[in-house]
This record gives sequence, C-alpha cells and structure tokens, in this order.
Amino acid sequence: MDNIDLKILDLLQENARISNAEISRSLDMAPSAVLERIRKLEAKEIISGYEVKLNPKSLHYGLVAFIFVREIEGKGTWHMGEQLSKIPEVLEVHYVAGEDCLLVKVRTKDTDHLERLLTKDFAAINSLQSTRTTIVLSTIKESTKLPIKFVDE
Repeated sequence: MDNIDLKILDLLQENARISNAEISRSLDMAPSAVLERIRKLEAKEIISGYEVKLNPKSLHYGLVAFIFVREIEGKGTWHMGEQLSKIPEVLEVHYVAGEDCLLVKVRTKDTDHLERLLTKDFAAINSLQSTRTTIVLSTIKESTKLPIKFVDE
C-alpha cells in the first residue's frame, strides 16, 4: 500500500458514505482510478465492510457493560464465545489471557435488561462457570477507527 491507498482508507474511515468523486477530488485523481483502488483494497480484505454508526441512546441502549466470563474447565472456550456472539446485545467477544476466558462487551436498555441477559441468555450456556460484570458510567472514547500512518511519517 502506498500513501494514496492510506489516504483513501483514512477518508473512508472518517466517512464511509464519501463518494468516489469526492475522494478523487481530494486526491486529484480520476474517479475510475479511485474506484479501482477501493476494489483492490476490498479484494485484499483490507476493507472488510461498511457500517452505519447508530446512536445507542436514541434506540434506548444506553447501558454498556463489560463481562468477564469463565468457563468450566475443558468445555471449549471458543465454542462458548461463538454462543455468546449470537446474543444480539453482545457487541464484542474477546478471548483473553488471565483468570477469565472471555471479555464480552454488551449494550442493554437498563440494569433490569442486563440482569435478564445474564440470568437467562448467559446462564443458558452450559460451559459457562461464572461472570464478573463491570457497568460503564460514562464513555470518554469509543471508536473503531485505526490510526493510519503514512509513508515517511
């Protein structure tokens, strides 16, 4: 990848709806050349998809919690992670080192909703031994943007 590819990635991270024409104007390139580069970045899976970022509070999903999950010895952490990832309120599942096996990020409407999630959905997973939950009071930064380092920086 060169600086042009990196600039395209930077622009797309800032606004995934930016048009090829706007990118081409920004880079002083032909729109067809920009489109070709984007297609190559997609083919190489450097661009893995496009998403809309929703305001969770406007959809009444204002509570964020991180849940450390421990499995029953020898039951298969990866399988448990796959089961957890199917729960709609689960946003992220990370296999972690340490006492716990997984770190799960969830968004719920309120603490009652979180309690139902833990006592019904999480508890239904047979290999789950225990959970420890941390509720987020406020968020300073939440992003999926990756830092782009241009060549010669």
